[in-house]
Amino acid sequence: MTAIHPDLENASIFITGGGSGIGAALTAGFAAQGAKVAFVDLIDATDLSQTLGATCVHKPLALQCDVTETGALHAAMDQAFEAHGPFKAVVNNAANDQRYALDDITPAVWDTMQAVNLKSYFFSCQKAVDCMAPKGAIVNYASISYMVGTAALIPYATANAGISGLTRSLARELGPRGLRVNAIAPGWVMTEKQERLWATPEAKAAFLTKQCLPDHLMPNDLVGPTLFLASDASAMMTGQTVVVDAGVVTTG
Repeated sequence: MTAIHPDLENASIFITGGGSGIGAALTAGFAAQGAKVAFVDLIDATDLSQTLGATCVHKPLALQCDVTETGALHAAMDQAFEAHGPFKAVVNNAANDQRYALDDITPAVWDTMQAVNLKSYFFSCQKAVDCMAPKGAIVNYASISYMVGTAALIPYATANAGISGLTRSLARELGPRGLRVNAIAPGWVMTEKQERLWATPEAKAAFLTKQCLPDHLMPNDLVGPTLFLASDASAMMTGQTVVVDAGVVTTG
């Protein structure tokens, strides 16, 4: 059962990659809190918006956008700001974890992967500063891939290490303005994409042996931690990367 955060009711929330996978779960989770959610995604996610609008107080605003196009991303954030007001929280979740063999990583592949997995995060955060409500929060999605060193994920893992560094630097930069910046590093989450492309029975069984807990992570398992970091419940937390991976990585 997800905790209720009263300060998220009627709050303006902006999410990147909010139309599928973990992002769709986050969109639904914030909408269930009574928040005014706007989200961007590369796909047309109006069906998700319609479905949630039938049961939630505020129908989410679905905006189709390529987050690697900075002008389009900023325009979408302006549209969300105009529709819902200053952001209580911005959640940067859009990502591409495509696998590449070492010899297949060309300069074009590298630039494309950094554009979606790191560049878009910075320019979303940069724009968010001018759109945030007082004491607002930014939540950046990273991954444990950079902590454990995952083969075939070199561009993705590199970008996620960058997200952690970006989060720490922004927390120091924006703290005097009353804004908080944290990151979440999930383990292997069984989204539809993972199940379709990479989560074979053998791979899933092998990964479970790395976890302390015996259940696979599902998109909804990331909702509670994200709501916490976006809400006043974490009012004195900033500059942190919170691992949610069923116990693969230990920190502290």
